[in-house]
Amino acid sequence: MEKIKIDSNAFSYPMPVVLVGSVVEGRANFMAVAWVSRVNYKPPMLAVALGPHHTNKGIEKHKSFSVNIPDVTLVEKTDYCGLVSGSQTDKSGVFEVFYGDLKGAPLIRECPVCIACKVHDAVKLPFDTLFIGEIVEVFTEERYLTDGKADIKKIKPFTLTMPDNNYWQVGDSIAKAWNVGKKLKQSP
Repeated sequence: MEKIKIDSNAFSYPMPVVLVGSVVEGRANFMAVAWVSRVNYKPPMLAVALGPHHTNKGIEKHKSFSVNIPDVTLVEKTDYCGLVSGSQTDKSGVFEVFYGDLKGAPLIRECPVCIACKVHDAVKLPFDTLFIGEIVEVFTEERYLTDGKADIKKIKPFTLTMPDNNYWQVGDSIAKAWNVGKKLKQSP
């Protein structure tokens, strides 16, 4: 098949959906975000790209934020947090909130995985700000683990595709990473 050129405003497919939290004006605030990625091994870091949002005020003030991974049962509440701005709507009561060591990083009890980050750097891009956070604490429950490790099938996260703007649930595993390609390695 021949490759054809399409719009350069491309996205990676799919993008994990999370709820980024910060304390703004004394209240927990959350926004739906799909531009999130692990960006460093040691120390472990995540990066989130945020446009000029209300949430940014709290991140900049407290130098911390949370990344909460919702499951498919939270798709409606997650979408809501992406539809309304915390500058006009109090979203602090949408979820049951708790805090770890970082008091500027509100965490969501209903989310299977909650990650608290302290800001390592903030990179101003032409439109967005890329907040890079060092992971300080991660919270989950025993029911989301298998052999002591987070289990994607138990967590049931969902993803976003753009520009069609659809949410998708995660499917079955297709292969073991750092293993399936071994048969293609040539012996010395």
